[in-house]
Amino acid sequence: MKIWCCLCFGEEEEEEEYKKTEMMREREGIFGNLDCDEAKSEEIGNDEELGSGNPMDEDDGAKFRLQLGEGTSKTSAEGSTVEVNLNLSLGGEPSSSSAVAVLERDGLDRDTHSKRPKVHSLALDCDSFLLSAAFQESDPFSLIGKEYERMHNTSAPFLCSVSDDDGNPFTSNSWRMEEDEDVVSDMDDREIRMDLTDDLLHMVFSFLDHINLCRAAKVCRQWRIASAHEDFWRFLNFENRNISPQQCKMVEDMCHRYPNATQVNINGSPAIHTLVMQAISSLRNLEFLTLGKGQLGETFFQALTDCTMLKSLIVTDAILGNGIQEIPIYHDSLRHIQIVKCRVVRISVRCPQLQTLSLKRSSMAHAVLNCPLLRDLDIASCHKLLDAAIRSAVTSCPLLESLDMSNCSCVSDETLREISLTCGNLHILNASYCPNISLESVRLPMLTVLKLHSCEGITSASMAAISHSYMLEILELDNCSLLTSVFLDLPRLQNIRLVHCRKFVDLSLRSVVLSSIKVSNCPSLQRINIVSNSLQKLILQKQESLTSLELQCQCLQEVDLTDCESLTNSICEVFSDGSGCPMLKSLILDNCESLTAVEFSSNSLTSLSLAGCRAITSLELTCPYLEQVSLDGCDHLERAMFSPVGLRSLNLGICPKLNALKIEAPAMVLLELKGCGVLSEALINCPLLTSLDASFCSQLKDDCLSATTASCPLIESLILMSCPSVGSDGLLSLRWLPNLTSLDLSYTFLTNLQPVFDSCLQLKVLKLQACKYLTDSSLEPLYKDGALPTLRELDLSYGSLCQASIEELLACCTHLTHVSLNGCVNMHDLNWSFGDDRVHVSSMPSEGEPPLHAEQPQRLLQNLNCVGCPNIKKVLIPSVARFSHLSSLNISLSANLKEVDVACYNLCFLNLSNCSSLEILKLDCPRLTSLFLQSCNISEEAVESAISQCNMLETLDVRFCQKISPASMGRLRAACPSLKRIFSSLVPI
Repeated sequence: MKIWCCLCFGEEEEEEEYKKTEMMREREGIFGNLDCDEAKSEEIGNDEELGSGNPMDEDDGAKFRLQLGEGTSKTSAEGSTVEVNLNLSLGGEPSSSSAVAVLERDGLDRDTHSKRPKVHSLALDCDSFLLSAAFQESDPFSLIGKEYERMHNTSAPFLCSVSDDDGNPFTSNSWRMEEDEDVVSDMDDREIRMDLTDDLLHMVFSFLDHINLCRAAKVCRQWRIASAHEDFWRFLNFENRNISPQQCKMVEDMCHRYPNATQVNINGSPAIHTLVMQAISSLRNLEFLTLGKGQLGETFFQALTDCTMLKSLIVTDAILGNGIQEIPIYHDSLRHIQIVKCRVVRISVRCPQLQTLSLKRSSMAHAVLNCPLLRDLDIASCHKLLDAAIRSAVTSCPLLESLDMSNCSCVSDETLREISLTCGNLHILNASYCPNISLESVRLPMLTVLKLHSCEGITSASMAAISHSYMLEILELDNCSLLTSVFLDLPRLQNIRLVHCRKFVDLSLRSVVLSSIKVSNCPSLQRINIVSNSLQKLILQKQESLTSLELQCQCLQEVDLTDCESLTNSICEVFSDGSGCPMLKSLILDNCESLTAVEFSSNSLTSLSLAGCRAITSLELTCPYLEQVSLDGCDHLERAMFSPVGLRSLNLGICPKLNALKIEAPAMVLLELKGCGVLSEALINCPLLTSLDASFCSQLKDDCLSATTASCPLIESLILMSCPSVGSDGLLSLRWLPNLTSLDLSYTFLTNLQPVFDSCLQLKVLKLQACKYLTDSSLEPLYKDGALPTLRELDLSYGSLCQASIEELLACCTHLTHVSLNGCVNMHDLNWSFGDDRVHVSSMPSEGEPPLHAEQPQRLLQNLNCVGCPNIKKVLIPSVARFSHLSSLNISLSANLKEVDVACYNLCFLNLSNCSSLEILKLDCPRLTSLFLQSCNISEEAVESAISQCNMLETLDVRFCQKISPASMGRLRAACPSLKRIFSSLVPI
């Protein structure tokens, strides 16, 4: 339900209160209108209907009328209207006869101690809220006339129009609440006391801006008086206010009402000159004045002398004067002046107390300064200032400490020499983009900050002059295209920048406190020599010509030399023990393609990156605290030695040429040698190693494996996939690994697994994929002798075992939980309806439980994968087989599979996708949730019959099933109501 409200308050009869009310109304016209146009138009319409013509009620309170069905809403279906009159007292005297009765009867006129009003409210028994009108947030001066007239010439009561959310009238039986005794009694019960003292209001209002103060002033008399306090109107902000010349009178009145205002902002107002003249004529305590985006006449600058308290003047993007005469700024108390982006011919500033002056981006051709205390001068981008004008202006300020004359293209060395002789306290100089200066004959000994961006005259000879600035702390030389070398010995230099110096070749810096160096995109840089006791981080990326680096940095911890393609093997000596970087922790040499033999010996290095160094053939690291190393892309590495290192893990990636490896890492737990195809010599001494991946190490022999198992007794996971050189002797060494739980011997040429059965008594995972030389008798110890009793996962994919061996294995190894028989061509059927001599059914199970069997052993198999077995034709798993734990069965890509009959109580996942010959499907799987039949040639009736017994089935995939059309999805859902997702082809196949 939507309710629009329009609120007006009456005036006091007393003259003093009338004046205060008038003051607030005019202030509301300046800083914002509270009521939207919709509310005003609605109020006018209701005023005509109600016939209210008095200008304002002569009492302190406000008269409210809540009218339902009038104004915005029409009559209901029965032709009736809804109208409510509420008479509320907001302090002072009552505003209607009923309110008088209430106050007289209860004796609650006003709290005389705190002067807090009492509010009487009446709650409506309906499902709605009284909401105030949307505040006007557009240009506040567009409605000044209407608002001012409404506040003065109307006595419109409080009107509420009620409609529903769709904007339709609220239709109900109309009724009118008259001013009778029942209403008075209800208001007595709902009296609300506004317990806000004046001090508390003052504190709350101090957080409001001017527009919200005006809104608060409309609440009641107490709030109106509190919001008018001069503490809230010290800053008169008219920024970007569209004040017309006719409205300037209101601004002048405000300045008269608040003569103690200290700050005024008239930036962006069209009548800027008129407004500021009114302000400075009334505000004698003005301290901060901000102007802009207009034209200021000469009379304004002459009148500034009357503002004796003025401290700051800011003028932005303005036209000063008429474009002919000189603009004078004479003032005895001004401290800060900003004349930014202004159009003026000449300017004269005579301010004995001035400390900061900015004429940035202004168009004057001449500036006369008489400011003996000036400390900071900014004339950046004053393109029309000639060299002589700059010299005259700057040299007239002997106490100058900071000078910004960047983009002043006329500045010469002669001007800088005069400045250096006159301004002995100059500490900060920005002469960027000044093409005519070279500093060769300039001496600025007190400089601490020097910025020379894009100065074409700066050369190596300029460095001699800069070296005399012994106090220099910050030096920036970006884009100095003729600079070739920098040799500086400055005791206080902390920061230096050299970016995009195309001809820069040699850098030599000596400073005890040097802490930051930025050298980037200097393609000719060849030599760097740095001496510093404070430098902690050095970044020299993409210095393609850098060949020599000498560092004497006792605190250096991080170095990044990425893409320094010309660095040679000698760089290793710079960062090894005994060099000048004893605290180095991180070193990045990525893509340094000239490195061939890397040898580091450091007791502090913890991180090393050699990624992309393709030319490295030999690597020797003696770094006992090294924790991270990256060798990605070092595909030509032939010899590697890590002895000793503090690595916890090491991944050599793919190093196809690595043939010799030595690792001594007391803390290492993970080692990956995957892809080291020619590795034949490996000495691994890692007593804490738990995981070793030697996949595709085709030259790894038994003696190497035996040595590794002897020195790493804690290995738990060992991957020897595609290691054809490992034989029975190597497998016998596994007895030294009592904690071995996972062993991968896939793609090996093993024929005898007896060493594994004898040595790995704690083995849980055994992978034998594509071990084609294993015979049927190789696995007999598993299902005949009870070998590996803790084994849980067995992978025999792509093997050559016969059907009988597989059936014996599955029948006898009841402790297996995961079995993979993918791609076994000798498998013909999965028929687990074992003979009657092995199956005996006990008493019938209770409802909802799987069948129990007395003598058949309980099987723990949970996951069975038979993907891509081309000779499987039938899958039969009856309930008597006791696969009660089987939850996932995957027989996809079995092209000759025709019949599937599965009865597994806990089966949740069944994948028969791409079984193109499937015709018969019988399922007794009450907990099945996912069934995949993609690209199967099964009929719709067979699928419907199969899923009818699956009460928990949620996902069914029948895409590309030729005999199942998309139109039959409704039948499938009816057969299995639990289905949530059916994947089917969009169009018939």
